[in-house]
Amino acid sequence: MGIWRIGVDELAASRFVVSPMAETVAAFLLLSDGPAPPAHRAWRDQHRGAFRRYLDESPSASALVTHMAGVNWLPDYLSGPPHLTDRGVHDGLRRVRETPAEVAIADLGVGHAGPVPAVLTQPDVALRTAELLDWVWTRTVRPDWPRRQRLFEADIVARTARLSSGGWAAALDGLRPGMRWLGDGQLQINTIDNPPRDLGRGELTFVPASARRGWVAWELPHRYSIVYPVAGALIAEDDSSPRALSALLGPVRAGILARLASPASTSQLVAVTGYGLGTVGGHLKVLLDAQLVRRRRSGRSVLYYRTEIAETLLSANGG
Repeated sequence: MGIWRIGVDELAASRFVVSPMAETVAAFLLLSDGPAPPAHRAWRDQHRGAFRRYLDESPSASALVTHMAGVNWLPDYLSGPPHLTDRGVHDGLRRVRETPAEVAIADLGVGHAGPVPAVLTQPDVALRTAELLDWVWTRTVRPDWPRRQRLFEADIVARTARLSSGGWAAALDGLRPGMRWLGDGQLQINTIDNPPRDLGRGELTFVPASARRGWVAWELPHRYSIVYPVAGALIAEDDSSPRALSALLGPVRAGILARLASPASTSQLVAVTGYGLGTVGGHLKVLLDAQLVRRRRSGRSVLYYRTEIAETLLSANGG
């Protein structure tokens, strides 16, 4: 199995981050190959036609998609870890674009039984890859990025709350298929029979994305990342509340109530809704006073959840 050995100091310094570049790669993979998970199906159906037309007009992009179909290992130059100094997706695209051709071609050959297609062995292969990812970002991810960013931030809040209450085992077990914390500084990243890798003084980041399975990546010698699938319930589009309930409580309070299908903290609700901390806190107090929600402590977090009265109201109004 694949094991990463992580020192105590490096583990303590690791962090969860949001990466528009990782989300762009995840979107590219969803558009390229295989069935989409239910939470992403409507999005992929919306953009699949335009993506196919783009591939018809770009032989190199089409060859890249075909070459990567069904692979278990992404090319390193395409899926590298985010840098903590990144200010947007274009920093990641620049790194792809500046990859030497011989490095990109060698990366494309890893994990494939057959040779790399001739169209992908040209000096401009990294530039063409960056153009493909830029198209995916511009046409399919950027219009929805503010909402996605809030959802990823909410997922990170939930993960860090789990870390504070249950330790690394609770935060990392099941983060992506095949991953679990073994203790003694050992993280199983997958079930592939590879020699253990010592991260040394490496920078480790955990990155949520709209991915089927996620992936691991590194930029040797000191930068590593684990991209994991964001929780399906968080990425779902339907966060609406019934109209009658919105008229009764106000759209913000009704929306908060609708999002409490499972317990959530104030910080999670802030991240998901995009409202300020004071706004969410004020509405939660009103819902508490009206006995529509209750709260309980979980570790260092206070979680809010719906009462039976609230469940009845939502059920009666089709929520």
